[in-house]
Amino acid sequence: MRLHHASDRVVISGVGLWTPDHVISNEELVVALNAYADKFNSENQAEIEAGTVKAVMKSDAEFIEKASGIKQRHVYIKEGICDVNRMRPAIPERSEGELSHQAEIALHAARSAMQSAGRTAADIDVVIVSCAYTERAYPAIAIEVQSALGIDGFGFDMLVACSAATFALHRAWEMVRSGSARAVLVINPELVSPQINFTDRDSHFIFGDVATAVIVERGDLAHSKHQFEILGTQAKTLYSNNIRSNFSYMSRTYDSDPFGPDKLFHQEGRSVFKEVCPMAAEHLSNHLALHEMTPQSVRRWWLHQANINMNQLISKKLLGRLPDSDEAPIVLDRYANTASAGSVIALSLYHQDMQAGDIGVLCSFGAGYSIGSLVLRKL
Repeated sequence: MRLHHASDRVVISGVGLWTPDHVISNEELVVALNAYADKFNSENQAEIEAGTVKAVMKSDAEFIEKASGIKQRHVYIKEGICDVNRMRPAIPERSEGELSHQAEIALHAARSAMQSAGRTAADIDVVIVSCAYTERAYPAIAIEVQSALGIDGFGFDMLVACSAATFALHRAWEMVRSGSARAVLVINPELVSPQINFTDRDSHFIFGDVATAVIVERGDLAHSKHQFEILGTQAKTLYSNNIRSNFSYMSRTYDSDPFGPDKLFHQEGRSVFKEVCPMAAEHLSNHLALHEMTPQSVRRWWLHQANINMNQLISKKLLGRLPDSDEAPIVLDRYANTASAGSVIALSLYHQDMQAGDIGVLCSFGAGYSIGSLVLRKL
């Protein structure tokens, strides 16, 4: 790949979104979990009474919505999730010669973003697949997608949990700005449902599946209808054990259940809320100050979509009031937490009405802890 001209203006020129067909409501999840709890607790009554086994706690649909703002979620495969004898999706294994599940959903979002930007494979130099989980270690999902699209250049995967999308956009901005790429395709195929513990009251409702994609390219080459100049990027990480997912290739070497609850997603939700909210608000305020802006300068906030109460607290710290749905759109009520893709879903659905000169902020925060943000200006 040849060296290209460095670009003073780097833009987001296209956004893509793929939403799975299958929907699961809070009520469906609760019915399944409560039936599982009755079955498990009955079968293990003696051990539970002896204190050697923990009882499975039941859930409530109204509590889920109040605690999170989530009403439903989309999933790649619904079969098996609400089966009391399974409680996990029944995703068919594909042969090594077939397109992987994650590459399939990545391609849907990628093609949508390319159409939005008016770009073909010949225009793109780099593919980054960045998400909370990839379904294998190698070959990279990004290289599989690159091959399927016919893109000449290179691709790689990134794992930064819920900040994967913003961190990948940072790398894309740097590549285009330095001249090492004309255009970068960033894809977030968030296939999260396999890592959900659907038998755990505290986490069974949190996540949904989705795929998003963004084209980042040189401003002098972009020609799409809706373009956003990337004014700057900022990132921050701070190590914390409060959000973990431990399943890995190491799991087969341990003398423990490789699919046990500690190997699936789990968190200390109250600690996360208490620690991340002020951290995110401070990060965003400081990022805007670098551009001689205040939170009041921002026309739209595309915030990470994990929990409605977190978003409201962060917004209130920044603005001194709660924003309306036009200022800070919420999509988690219908998508749930989609890991890194949530803020990009909001961007995809709520950007076409913005006027030239309007400022928007794309932000993620999550495990790590990790926080990433981009300040954007509509062209």
